[in-house]
Parts: sequence; C-alpha cells; structure tokens
Amino acid sequence: MTTAGRKKLDQLWKKGTDFLGTEYAILGGAMSWLSESNLVSALSNAGGFGVIACGSMTPDLLSKVIEETHAKTKKPFGVNLITMHPDIDALIDVTLARNVKFIVLAGGIPSGDSIKRIKEGGAKVICFSPALILAKKLVRSGVDALIVEGSEAGGHIGPVSTSVLAQEILPHITEVPVFVAGGIGRGEVLASYLQMGAAGCQLGTMFVCAEESIAHDNFKKMFIRANARDAVTSIQIDKRFPVIPVRALKNEASEEFMDVQREVINKYQTGKLEMEAAQLEIEHYWAGALRRAVIDGDVDRGSVMAGQSVGMVKKIQPVSEIIANLIEQAEKQLA
Repeated sequence: MTTAGRKKLDQLWKKGTDFLGTEYAILGGAMSWLSESNLVSALSNAGGFGVIACGSMTPDLLSKVIEETHAKTKKPFGVNLITMHPDIDALIDVTLARNVKFIVLAGGIPSGDSIKRIKEGGAKVICFSPALILAKKLVRSGVDALIVEGSEAGGHIGPVSTSVLAQEILPHITEVPVFVAGGIGRGEVLASYLQMGAAGCQLGTMFVCAEESIAHDNFKKMFIRANARDAVTSIQIDKRFPVIPVRALKNEASEEFMDVQREVINKYQTGKLEMEAAQLEIEHYWAGALRRAVIDGDVDRGSVMAGQSVGMVKKIQPVSEIIANLIEQAEKQLA
C-alpha cells in the first residue's frame, strides 16, 4: 500500500518524472570516466535517470558508449555534452542518431545553434544555470529544463551554494522543470527542495561507490574514508587567467595543479597559446588526472573529484539500494 509520504512525494516530483519518463525524478550527475554504460544503465533500471558523461570523448567513442547503454537498459537516459568541445556539433548529431532523447549541455552557455539543432533533432535540452538572469535567458532560448547546481558539488563548480541558488531561482522559474544539485546526500533535503518547487534532484557523489560503478577500489576507499571538509576547491593563482574551480579530495594532485596553471599561464602570456586553447589545456589536465585516479587507482597523483556530501558515503552498495534509501528518507520527512 502506498504511504501518505509516498503519495506526497509522487505529487511533488510529478513534473520531473513526467518530463524524464521515469519512476523517480533522481538524475545521476555526469562524472567523467564514471558515468559510462554500467552506472548509467543501473541508475535508469533502478527508476532514476542516468546521464552519460561525454567529457572529451570523440564522436565514435560516444556512439559506442550510447550503444552499450541501450543494450543494458530500455529506460530513458541522457548524454552530457561539454559546450566548448571542438566537435560539439558532431557529438550532438551522434547522440540524436543513436536515439537519445535528452541532451544536457554543460561547461558554458550553449549557443542558440546547439539548442536549435537538438530540438529539431527531436531531443529535449537540459542546461545548467548558475544565476536567475541566465535561467530566464535559457528558458527564452527554448531550453526544456534546467539544473541548478551549487558549489557543494564535486568537479567543476560555481561560486554560490545550492541553498542560495534554490532560493534565488525556484520561486521564479515555473515554465520548465528545475532540478537541484550539489551537496545532496539524504532524502530529507531532496524532499525540502521539492517542497520549494524543484522538479527533482541530481546526485553524483552518492553514486561513486555503487557496486555498479567502475571506479577503482582505491578511489572508492578514499571516498568512504573522507569527510566533507576533505573535499576542497582548486585555487586560481592569477586573476587575469580565470580557471573554473574544481572540488576534489586533497592530495598531491591538488598541489600539482598549481604548477600546471603556472606553465599554462606562461604559455598564454608569451603568446604560445590563445586564451581558449589555454583553458582547454587545463581541461585536458583534469581529464588525465581524473582517469589516473578513477581507472588506474592512483589516488595520490590523480584527481579524486568529490562533492561535500562525500562524508555521507559510508559503504559500497547497489544503486537500487542507494535510491531506495533516499526514497524512504524523503517519504518519512513528507509524512
């Protein structure tokens, strides 16, 4: 029998579940090297919504990963594309050709051409919005849904906390579903954002230690040992050279990144690199450092990207169990 809390939960995130075509309005954060076919299909099969992290993949590799995911789930899932990727148009075309109905555009303000290309191809466009003024602009541009992600999240982050962004944006954007992300580790907070008007929530850090996650054992062990205060942001060493901060667990790579910045800034100042090329070089550093940690298990010199909710990750368990716990906590809160 459906409990009072469950009925309330189903009502609150109906806008989100209807939009995604899922049982639960819980999106998996797109995490490079981690959000591949295993984890994405597990999330979708458990009633959530998995999202493939394209990152720096080539169109051919993305096509292969989408095919693998279709083979493991018949449920809806999406693909996260980085707007500054040099092959963004080809990646959009591959995603549409492989019959994926949701594309998440991240890493910058998407072009009108990209949004148009996706919508004309029959897919929905989801974008990140770090401020109300941009949220309104994206809605006018035809975006179908928004994700509001606060600085508590892992990986690339903005400067404002989740709770402040939610208060700034949720009351004013009602035309499209808005999903909240960053620092979410329990169902009670998920329920509270739904009550504020969110259509659902996105979680990444909480799924890193899932049984279905391909992360190296060393990576998972570091997560389980970590506290919230261990997930720190990278430091920008030159204000003339803006670097999007990255939140990760403290290790040798945190220090190494300072040296990488100095090298890249020097190349930029001496005219060896244009600004965009310099920023892409820094992105390539993170992609390589993340692979070292996630796949190779080098958690000293690799990047262990993690949100501040890492302190709530206590064990390795199936995705379905993680989602069931979140649902149970949200139901109790709402009841």
